[in-house]
Amino acid sequence: MWLLYAILSAVFAALTSILAKAGLDGVDSTLATALRTVVVLIMAWGIVFLTGKQTGIANIAQKSWLFLLLSGLATGLSWLFFYKALQLGEASRVVPIDKLSVVLSMLLAFAFLGEKADWKSIVGGILITVGTVVLAL
Repeated sequence: MWLLYAILSAVFAALTSILAKAGLDGVDSTLATALRTVVVLIMAWGIVFLTGKQTGIANIAQKSWLFLLLSGLATGLSWLFFYKALQLGEASRVVPIDKLSVVLSMLLAFAFLGEKADWKSIVGGILITVGTVVLAL
């Protein structure tokens, strides 16, 4: 199931970029990010309550709270910078650079989560990086 969810994530991430670029016409990027965030907030909490998962809040450990809050801050900064880049640049050039996050995530997973780097991940990371450079030129 993880593969299906990952593919759906990629499809909706692509739609996010294109819809955002289309919606940024005449709208400040920070305001656009805030509006997007409200929609995400309402949708996420709606799903939490529809599935009855809100009772799990009491079981979240302090360490998890810390990392989830830091992740939220990183997400907010990522979205703010992404929307500003989209507002100023072409989506076909901004999005590939943004997707360098794949390579950075892999490196961080190897360094901090102890995940193993095999030849496929190394070659894939190099190809993503080279492809990004070519697309960004």
